[in-house]
Amino acid sequence: MRTDELLFDLPPELIASEPLAERDASRLLVLRRTDGSLTDDVIRALPTLLPAGALLVVNDTRVIPARLRGVKPSGGKAEFLLVRAKSDDGRRWEALGRASKPMRDGAVIAIGDGLAVRILGRDGMMLDVELLADDPRAAIERHGEIPLPPYMHRAPDPSDRERYQTVYADRPGAVAAPTAGLHLTDDLFAAMALRGIERVAVTLHVGPGTFAPVMVDDLDAHPMHSEWYDVSEATAAAVRAAKRDGRPVVAVGTTVVRTLESWALEGERTGETRLLIQPGYSFRVVDALLTNFHLPRSTLLALVMAFGGADRVRDAYALAVSSRYRFFSYGDAMLVL
Repeated sequence: MRTDELLFDLPPELIASEPLAERDASRLLVLRRTDGSLTDDVIRALPTLLPAGALLVVNDTRVIPARLRGVKPSGGKAEFLLVRAKSDDGRRWEALGRASKPMRDGAVIAIGDGLAVRILGRDGMMLDVELLADDPRAAIERHGEIPLPPYMHRAPDPSDRERYQTVYADRPGAVAAPTAGLHLTDDLFAAMALRGIERVAVTLHVGPGTFAPVMVDDLDAHPMHSEWYDVSEATAAAVRAAKRDGRPVVAVGTTVVRTLESWALEGERTGETRLLIQPGYSFRVVDALLTNFHLPRSTLLALVMAFGGADRVRDAYALAVSSRYRFFSYGDAMLVL
């Protein structure tokens, strides 16, 4: 796919920097693949829009307050984004770092009371760091900030700790939210259950690469980022049963799509995925997709185009812009059936 096919004009005022007062108050644009029709609706209608008996698959990753701000021994400011734990106790991490001057190996940066970061080494852009704290994970919760996406152009406030998190978030490890799930509520799940819609979970810890724009002309040349995923045996059994019975599998977000399709391709329920999905991909598991509106020139938009059809998704985005839908993480949603 040529990356210029992933471009579209987006007025900056349509980028949502704050969530709505209620999670399920967002608008919903419904794209039907059978005829390409587009319909305006609302998230609260989701239980009636999904087929009765469908299997809904969510991503239960939990966003950690992964941004740490500190001070170097020289007095200069330094900032870290924890990307991936390298030890079970949360003491060693891969991290991105930023400071006014390069940080040397062995340097110790004070973050706050009872927490400092020691730089052990580096691999390309990634730092190997050690958290100096009695209880590193508790210290992260105490001193870290929720890493809001850069396009929000604001610092996080206390409410983001709850709103930039799904209501079913369970397994800590993400540095970005699986944003399609931000719309879902316990009331919506209860309404779905009345229609026989079963819910199961996978885990994919969303990394900072999810925000990386495609900088090459051909998407095949894009260095896809790696993310850790897990499909439990119970979820795998539920998916197999749904496919056997002819019940549609509905993915809540692109992270669920990548997880399920990686499992189907590799045959491994747990692992690292670098799966890049673009038009021409043959989907093996997913039958319907709930997703937010994504960045231009992004692999996420390419995935949605692969699932919904490039021209139809392009038409949907044009309609969303003209109809003043809200875009990106705290924005509105699209349902592709």
